[in-house]
Amino acid sequence: MTSDLRNRLLLLLVLPLCVLALVGGWLDYRSADEAANQHDQRLLRLLPALADSVMAPPLHENEPPLLLLAPPIEDFLRQRAGYAGYSVMDTSGRVVAGNAWVVGAVPATQAAEFHSLEYGGVTYRVAVQRGRTAGAGEMVVALADGSDPRQQWALQTLLRLLLPNLVLVAAAALAIHWAVRRAFKPLVDLAEAVERRSPRDLSPIDEAASPSEVRPLVHSLNRLFELVNAQAEGQRRFVADAAHQLRTPLAGLQAQVEAWALMAQASAPHGAEAGAGRLLAQGGRAQGAIVLGIDQVEKLRDATRRTSQLTHQLLALSRADARSLDAQPMQRVDLKDLCEELLENFLDAATGKGLDLGLDVRAVRVTGHGWLLRELVSNLVDNAIKYTPAGGSVTIRCGLRSLGRGVQRAFLQVEDDGPGVPEAEHARVVQRFYRVPGSAGEGTGLGLAIADEIARVHRATLTLERGSQGRGLLVTLVFAE
Repeated sequence: MTSDLRNRLLLLLVLPLCVLALVGGWLDYRSADEAANQHDQRLLRLLPALADSVMAPPLHENEPPLLLLAPPIEDFLRQRAGYAGYSVMDTSGRVVAGNAWVVGAVPATQAAEFHSLEYGGVTYRVAVQRGRTAGAGEMVVALADGSDPRQQWALQTLLRLLLPNLVLVAAAALAIHWAVRRAFKPLVDLAEAVERRSPRDLSPIDEAASPSEVRPLVHSLNRLFELVNAQAEGQRRFVADAAHQLRTPLAGLQAQVEAWALMAQASAPHGAEAGAGRLLAQGGRAQGAIVLGIDQVEKLRDATRRTSQLTHQLLALSRADARSLDAQPMQRVDLKDLCEELLENFLDAATGKGLDLGLDVRAVRVTGHGWLLRELVSNLVDNAIKYTPAGGSVTIRCGLRSLGRGVQRAFLQVEDDGPGVPEAEHARVVQRFYRVPGSAGEGTGLGLAIADEIARVHRATLTLERGSQGRGLLVTLVFAE
């Protein structure tokens, strides 16, 4: 953002500077051209004086004519010592007096002619005229001047226009870079603060700490945060209320179905086929008798258990996703005690399925929400027991893990030797309601999603790997502190 602004400002300043440089160069050239015209007129006025300086023809063929320079010519040569010259030529173009390098084509008429001549690294403006002299008849006189403004124009343009403008552009670029960086630092800080925000952090941005130019933007962001927060809060409230409303009737229904199942099993005749039986369901007032097969009762019981578990998981997911967790103070949680408590809770379920539920724990404490961590481990252990076949093993671990350079982090692990999860599915199984195609049993697809959400709340990292024996699933939670 600031880089783009710097480029814009640099372009907007450089273009006018270039235009001004071009205009200045054009005006300077016009000025030099006018000065050069005046210079040509001065040379033209001096040519008759130079012709009058030839007093007599040469006495011999190879001798110069008698020459007595007029005062204007002497002043001209003296003022431009080293940058001026003159010559007197005969009509054939041979120099008979003056500087031999001041030569030129012999004019065909009496009109003066001008041309440029390079000599000794200096460019001279040469005026040549053919005419009668004072005492030598018709001769050709020439005056050369190295101070012609047009000859110096390029050097003067470089020194007076190009170099100063280049220095100005470079200084402007540095000034723009520094000024934009300083001026837009609050805006950059605002952008970085918004980028670093947690997705759950929808608290308003302090408008007073923002520059007045961007306060409308900050106000709009705060309004957007408020609307999103209200919508998310409404969704969370709906899920929580729905889960609460479903828990009580589902608990009652599950208890009734469990009672029906027990009564159906007790009333089934000895030696009868599996699934044959009778059950008399009684309410507050006897309304009749309903004959149910044991298999139907079992299916109904499984369905109510799954529905009750789904309701419990939805409620846990809603609580883990609530923004209010950020405001609730965290406490020190003993992971060893937590794992031992969960081992006792799931021991009967694991034993009933013929699984070896083990514990490998070390004393370690972390800062977090104890009830959420209990929910996380419960979901992981429940998943492990559900998908591990009979005769398998499930292990709960906690302790400290070395990350190198003397850094240690607390961790939680649940490992099983069941079918596991394909590596290609690791990123998807933590999504809500997603189940690996072909998975055995009936799950809700929320267990790992709840664990991942709780890990985010605690700023911990949840990873999925293969078990230590190359099979099963190893779920690891590593805490940031």
